[in-house]
Amino acid sequence: MLDYDQEAARYDETRGGEPRARAAADAILGLLPAGTRTLLDLACGTGIVTRRLTRSGLRPFGVDLADGMLRAAAPRLDGAVARADTRQLPFADGTFDAVTAVWLLHLLDDAAPVVAEAARVLRPGGVFVTTVDKAAAHHVGSDLCALVARHRGGRPADATALVTSLAAAHGLRRSGEAAFVGHGQGRTPRRVAADVRAGRMYATGGEALARALEALPEPEVPRPDPTYRILAFSADRR
Repeated sequence: MLDYDQEAARYDETRGGEPRARAAADAILGLLPAGTRTLLDLACGTGIVTRRLTRSGLRPFGVDLADGMLRAAAPRLDGAVARADTRQLPFADGTFDAVTAVWLLHLLDDAAPVVAEAARVLRPGGVFVTTVDKAAAHHVGSDLCALVARHRGGRPADATALVTSLAAAHGLRRSGEAAFVGHGQGRTPRRVAADVRAGRMYATGGEALARALEALPEPEVPRPDPTYRILAFSADRR
């Protein structure tokens, strides 16, 4: 797991910056009902996406555990941020019209507590919006993808079927879907090799996989950008 306090200073520039943030926010806004007024963004990071989750009458609030991220997000969100664990949110039941989780669930060993908390703080009829299948989005048919194919494994915490099941257990029914391009997120063989060596990716590959990745043609050239999926789940009206 990355140290997000240390990553905060360079987080945006290494993850697609404004183009990716704009694409993500536009996709999210398209899934929110017209009457949405209060929105909670879980693990808001630097706030680069969160600050775009606004339109007439809608203002976002961001939470994150990393102080470095919150220091970056606070000026972007006019101070509408708080340090909070997404598995135990400091808000009353039914507080928000919408809860968003962008590139969060894939980082977790268990998404169940986060989905449960999102459902709890949603008002009846509210919407939970989350990215899903992040790792799969990077399977773009490149030579890099072919090389790592046999090292993919496990059931990620953001798998569509799993997230849908967790949401349904808390009265959240799938109500929409969107997709957006992860601008600037195409992977390079050399970067993936470094992640393999650091134990952040493809644990079964080891040094042999890292060397094979570095031996691919043009190891510093990014492969095609991924297209991310995002799902909306509506809370039952009680």
